[in-house]
Amino acid sequence: MLQSLADMLGFVVNLDLLQSWGYRLLDGTKVTAEVVLISCGIGFLLSYPIARARMARNRVVSTLSLCYATFFRGTPLLCQLYLVYYGAGEIRPFLSSLGLWWFFRDSFYCCIFAFTLNTAAYQGEIVRGALQSVPKGQTEAARALGLSRFQIARHVVWPQAMLVALPPFGNELIGMIKASALAAIVTLLDLMGQTRFVFARTFDFSIYLYAALIYLAMTQAISALWRVMERGLSRHLVRVPEAAVIALPAGKKGQGAALDPLRAEP
Repeated sequence: MLQSLADMLGFVVNLDLLQSWGYRLLDGTKVTAEVVLISCGIGFLLSYPIARARMARNRVVSTLSLCYATFFRGTPLLCQLYLVYYGAGEIRPFLSSLGLWWFFRDSFYCCIFAFTLNTAAYQGEIVRGALQSVPKGQTEAARALGLSRFQIARHVVWPQAMLVALPPFGNELIGMIKASALAAIVTLLDLMGQTRFVFARTFDFSIYLYAALIYLAMTQAISALWRVMERGLSRHLVRVPEAAVIALPAGKKGQGAALDPLRAEP
Protein backbone atom coordinates (compact mmCIF):
# COMPACT_ATOMS: atom_id res chain seq x y z
CA MET A 1 0.00 0.00 0.00
CA LEU A 2 2.70 2.48 1.01
CA GLN A 3 4.77 1.48 -1.98
CA SER A 4 1.84 2.17 -4.30
CA LEU A 5 1.34 5.61 -2.76
CA ALA A 6 5.04 6.32 -3.13
CA ASP A 7 4.97 5.31 -6.78
CA MET A 8 1.94 7.51 -7.38
CA LEU A 9 3.61 10.46 -5.66
CA GLY A 10 6.73 9.92 -7.72
CA PHE A 11 4.62 9.99 -10.88
CA VAL A 12 2.91 13.22 -9.91
CA VAL A 13 5.99 15.04 -8.60
CA ASN A 14 8.92 14.28 -10.87
CA LEU A 15 11.43 16.95 -9.99
CA ASP A 16 14.12 15.52 -12.26
CA LEU A 17 11.80 15.79 -15.25
CA LEU A 18 10.88 19.38 -14.43
CA GLN A 19 14.49 20.31 -13.86
CA SER A 20 15.54 18.89 -17.21
CA TRP A 21 12.59 19.91 -19.37
CA GLY A 22 10.68 22.53 -17.41
CA TYR A 23 12.15 25.37 -19.48
CA ARG A 24 10.48 23.93 -22.58
CA LEU A 25 7.08 24.05 -20.88
CA LEU A 26 7.70 27.70 -19.99
CA ASP A 27 8.67 28.51 -23.57
CA GLY A 28 5.55 26.74 -24.82
CA THR A 29 3.36 28.64 -22.36
CA LYS A 30 4.76 31.91 -23.67
CA VAL A 31 3.94 30.94 -27.27
CA THR A 32 0.42 29.85 -26.25
CA ALA A 33 -0.18 33.15 -24.48
CA GLU A 34 1.03 35.10 -27.52
CA VAL A 35 -1.17 33.19 -29.95
CA VAL A 36 -4.29 33.47 -27.78
CA LEU A 37 -3.88 37.13 -26.82
CA ILE A 38 -3.07 38.28 -30.35
CA SER A 39 -5.90 36.26 -31.88
CA CYS A 40 -8.49 37.36 -29.34
CA GLY A 41 -7.28 40.96 -29.48
CA ILE A 42 -7.61 41.20 -33.26
CA GLY A 43 -10.88 39.25 -33.08
CA PHE A 44 -12.23 41.80 -30.60
CA LEU A 45 -11.37 44.65 -32.97
CA LEU A 46 -13.17 42.85 -35.80
CA SER A 47 -16.18 41.89 -33.70
CA TYR A 48 -17.86 45.31 -33.80
CA PRO A 49 -17.77 45.69 -37.62
CA ILE A 50 -19.03 42.11 -37.94
CA ALA A 51 -21.86 42.79 -35.48
CA ARG A 52 -22.84 46.01 -37.24
CA ALA A 53 -22.82 44.18 -40.57
CA ARG A 54 -25.15 41.53 -39.13
CA MET A 55 -27.49 44.28 -37.94
CA ALA A 56 -27.32 46.26 -41.19
CA ARG A 57 -30.48 46.93 -43.18
CA ASN A 58 -28.62 46.14 -46.40
CA ARG A 59 -29.45 42.51 -47.11
CA VAL A 60 -26.24 41.86 -49.02
CA VAL A 61 -24.06 43.06 -46.15
CA SER A 62 -26.08 41.25 -43.47
CA THR A 63 -26.15 38.03 -45.53
CA LEU A 64 -22.39 38.06 -46.06
CA SER A 65 -21.82 38.61 -42.34
CA LEU A 66 -24.28 35.82 -41.54
CA CYS A 67 -22.50 33.41 -43.91
CA TYR A 68 -19.14 34.26 -42.34
CA ALA A 69 -20.42 33.71 -38.80
CA THR A 70 -22.25 30.53 -39.76
CA PHE A 71 -19.21 28.99 -41.44
CA PHE A 72 -16.69 29.69 -38.69
CA ARG A 73 -19.08 28.87 -35.85
CA GLY A 74 -20.46 25.77 -37.53
CA THR A 75 -17.23 24.04 -38.61
CA PRO A 76 -14.47 22.56 -36.40
CA LEU A 77 -11.55 24.81 -35.59
CA LEU A 78 -9.18 21.99 -36.54
CA CYS A 79 -10.67 21.89 -40.04
CA GLN A 80 -10.23 25.65 -40.36
CA LEU A 81 -6.62 25.39 -39.20
CA TYR A 82 -5.92 22.69 -41.78
CA LEU A 83 -7.51 24.79 -44.51
CA VAL A 84 -5.23 27.71 -43.68
CA TYR A 85 -1.99 25.83 -43.01
CA TYR A 86 -2.13 23.05 -45.60
CA GLY A 87 -4.41 24.85 -48.03
CA ALA A 88 -1.96 27.74 -48.35
CA GLY A 89 0.63 25.34 -49.74
CA GLU A 90 -1.73 24.40 -52.57
CA ILE A 91 -1.84 27.98 -53.80
CA ARG A 92 1.78 28.85 -53.05
CA PRO A 93 2.46 30.41 -56.49
CA PHE A 94 -0.50 32.73 -56.08
CA LEU A 95 0.54 33.74 -52.55
CA SER A 96 4.13 34.22 -53.70
CA SER A 97 2.96 36.54 -56.47
CA LEU A 98 1.17 38.62 -53.84
CA GLY A 99 4.17 38.56 -51.52
CA LEU A 100 2.23 36.72 -48.80
CA TRP A 101 3.97 33.35 -48.78
CA TRP A 102 6.28 34.45 -45.98
CA PHE A 103 3.17 34.77 -43.80
CA PHE A 104 1.44 31.49 -44.66
CA ARG A 105 4.56 29.34 -44.56
CA ASP A 106 5.00 30.04 -40.83
CA SER A 107 2.86 27.93 -38.52
CA PHE A 108 2.79 30.70 -35.91
CA TYR A 109 1.16 33.17 -38.30
CA CYS A 110 -1.18 30.52 -39.71
CA CYS A 111 -2.45 29.71 -36.23
CA ILE A 112 -3.02 33.37 -35.43
CA PHE A 113 -4.85 33.85 -38.74
CA ALA A 114 -7.11 30.80 -38.29
CA PHE A 115 -7.80 31.49 -34.60
CA THR A 116 -8.58 35.15 -35.34
CA LEU A 117 -11.14 34.30 -38.01
CA ASN A 118 -12.76 31.80 -35.66
CA THR A 119 -12.93 33.93 -32.54
CA ALA A 120 -14.01 37.03 -34.50
CA ALA A 121 -17.13 35.15 -35.62
CA TYR A 122 -17.99 34.22 -32.04
CA GLN A 123 -17.17 37.64 -30.61
CA GLY A 124 -19.19 39.32 -33.35
CA GLU A 125 -22.26 37.39 -32.24
CA ILE A 126 -21.53 38.28 -28.62
CA VAL A 127 -21.35 41.98 -29.47
CA ARG A 128 -24.49 41.80 -31.59
CA GLY A 129 -26.46 40.19 -28.78
CA ALA A 130 -25.13 42.69 -26.25
CA LEU A 131 -26.04 45.68 -28.41
CA GLN A 132 -29.52 44.35 -29.06
CA SER A 133 -30.06 43.79 -25.32
CA VAL A 134 -30.03 47.54 -24.67
CA PRO A 135 -33.64 48.79 -24.71
CA LYS A 136 -34.41 51.04 -27.67
CA GLY A 137 -36.29 53.39 -25.38
CA GLN A 138 -33.03 54.44 -23.75
CA THR A 139 -31.40 55.43 -27.04
CA GLU A 140 -34.56 57.26 -28.09
CA ALA A 141 -34.61 59.14 -24.79
CA ALA A 142 -30.93 60.04 -25.18
CA ARG A 143 -31.57 61.25 -28.73
CA ALA A 144 -34.48 63.37 -27.46
CA LEU A 145 -32.10 65.00 -24.97
CA GLY A 146 -29.91 66.12 -27.89
CA LEU A 147 -27.01 63.72 -27.38
CA SER A 148 -24.88 62.90 -30.41
CA ARG A 149 -24.41 59.38 -31.73
CA PHE A 150 -20.99 59.15 -30.12
CA GLN A 151 -22.33 60.35 -26.77
CA ILE A 152 -25.19 57.86 -26.92
CA ALA A 153 -22.80 55.03 -27.68
CA ARG A 154 -20.27 56.17 -25.06
CA HIS A 155 -22.62 56.92 -22.17
CA VAL A 156 -25.75 54.85 -22.84
CA VAL A 157 -25.23 51.85 -25.09
CA TRP A 158 -21.72 50.56 -24.50
CA PRO A 159 -21.69 50.61 -20.66
CA GLN A 160 -24.79 48.39 -20.61
CA ALA A 161 -23.72 46.27 -23.56
CA MET A 162 -20.29 45.54 -22.07
CA LEU A 163 -21.88 44.41 -18.82
CA VAL A 164 -23.89 41.87 -20.81
CA ALA A 165 -21.01 40.87 -23.10
CA LEU A 166 -18.28 40.52 -20.48
CA PRO A 167 -19.11 36.98 -19.25
CA PRO A 168 -19.35 35.54 -22.81
CA PHE A 169 -16.08 37.26 -23.69
CA GLY A 170 -14.44 35.53 -20.73
CA ASN A 171 -15.84 32.18 -21.81
CA GLU A 172 -14.55 32.75 -25.35
CA LEU A 173 -11.06 33.61 -24.07
CA ILE A 174 -10.98 30.49 -21.90
CA GLY A 175 -12.24 28.42 -24.81
CA MET A 176 -9.48 29.78 -27.04
CA ILE A 177 -6.84 28.91 -24.45
CA LYS A 178 -7.98 25.31 -24.47
CA ALA A 179 -8.47 25.21 -28.25
CA SER A 180 -4.97 26.58 -28.80
CA ALA A 181 -3.64 23.08 -28.09
CA LEU A 182 -4.63 22.28 -31.68
CA ALA A 183 -1.71 24.43 -32.84
CA ALA A 184 0.65 21.59 -31.93
CA ILE A 185 -0.79 19.54 -34.80
CA VAL A 186 0.62 22.00 -37.34
CA THR A 187 4.13 21.84 -35.82
CA LEU A 188 3.85 24.94 -33.64
CA LEU A 189 5.84 24.49 -30.43
CA ASP A 190 3.27 25.96 -28.09
CA LEU A 191 2.59 24.42 -24.68
CA MET A 192 1.10 21.25 -26.13
CA GLY A 193 3.72 21.12 -28.86
CA GLN A 194 6.54 21.31 -26.32
CA THR A 195 4.77 18.69 -24.21
CA ARG A 196 4.66 16.29 -27.16
CA PHE A 197 8.34 17.05 -27.85
CA VAL A 198 9.35 16.21 -24.28
CA PHE A 199 7.23 13.05 -24.20
CA ALA A 200 8.78 11.82 -27.46
CA ARG A 201 12.19 11.95 -25.80
CA THR A 202 11.43 10.86 -22.26
CA PHE A 203 8.28 8.70 -22.60
CA ASP A 204 7.28 10.06 -19.22
CA PHE A 205 3.52 10.48 -19.27
CA SER A 206 3.55 12.82 -16.28
CA ILE A 207 4.61 15.65 -18.58
CA TYR A 208 1.02 15.78 -19.84
CA LEU A 209 -0.15 16.21 -16.26
CA TYR A 210 2.09 19.25 -15.85
CA ALA A 211 0.80 20.69 -19.12
CA ALA A 212 -2.79 20.17 -17.95
CA LEU A 213 -2.01 21.97 -14.69
CA ILE A 214 -0.56 24.92 -16.60
CA TYR A 215 -3.68 25.14 -18.77
CA LEU A 216 -5.80 24.94 -15.61
CA ALA A 217 -3.80 27.74 -13.98
CA MET A 218 -4.27 29.98 -17.03
CA THR A 219 -8.01 29.42 -17.22
CA GLN A 220 -8.47 29.95 -13.48
CA ALA A 221 -6.46 33.18 -13.65
CA ILE A 222 -8.73 34.44 -16.45
CA SER A 223 -11.82 33.46 -14.43
CA ALA A 224 -10.56 35.36 -11.38
CA LEU A 225 -9.71 38.43 -13.48
CA TRP A 226 -13.14 38.38 -15.11
CA ARG A 227 -14.89 38.20 -11.74
CA VAL A 228 -13.03 41.33 -10.65
CA MET A 229 -13.96 43.12 -13.89
CA GLU A 230 -17.61 42.12 -13.55
CA ARG A 231 -17.73 43.50 -10.02
CA GLY A 232 -16.15 46.72 -11.24
CA LEU A 233 -18.61 47.19 -14.08
CA SER A 234 -21.66 46.31 -11.97
CA ARG A 235 -20.77 48.35 -8.88
CA HIS A 236 -23.54 50.83 -9.72
CA LEU A 237 -26.18 48.10 -9.47
CA VAL A 238 -28.06 47.90 -6.16
CA ARG A 239 -28.84 44.41 -4.93
CA VAL A 240 -31.84 44.19 -2.62
CA PRO A 241 -31.31 41.65 0.19
CA GLU A 242 -33.74 38.76 0.23
CA ALA A 243 -34.79 39.62 3.77
CA ALA A 244 -35.89 43.06 2.57
CA VAL A 245 -38.39 41.63 0.10
CA ILE A 246 -41.85 41.00 1.52
CA ALA A 247 -43.99 38.39 -0.23
CA LEU A 248 -47.57 39.56 -0.47
CA PRO A 249 -50.54 37.18 -0.39
CA ALA A 250 -51.71 35.66 -3.64
CA GLY A 251 -53.99 37.81 -5.76
CA LYS A 252 -57.33 36.98 -7.30
CA LYS A 253 -55.64 34.87 -9.97
CA GLY A 254 -53.59 32.94 -7.43
CA GLN A 255 -50.33 34.74 -8.28
CA GLY A 256 -48.02 35.99 -5.57
CA ALA A 257 -46.25 39.36 -5.64
CA ALA A 258 -43.19 40.94 -4.10
CA LEU A 259 -42.78 44.50 -2.88
CA ASP A 260 -39.87 46.56 -1.65
CA PRO A 261 -40.63 47.47 1.98
CA LEU A 262 -39.12 50.92 1.47
CA ARG A 263 -41.82 51.63 -1.10
CA ALA A 264 -44.65 49.80 0.64
CA GLU A 265 -47.65 51.81 1.57
CA PRO A 266 -48.78 51.64 5.21
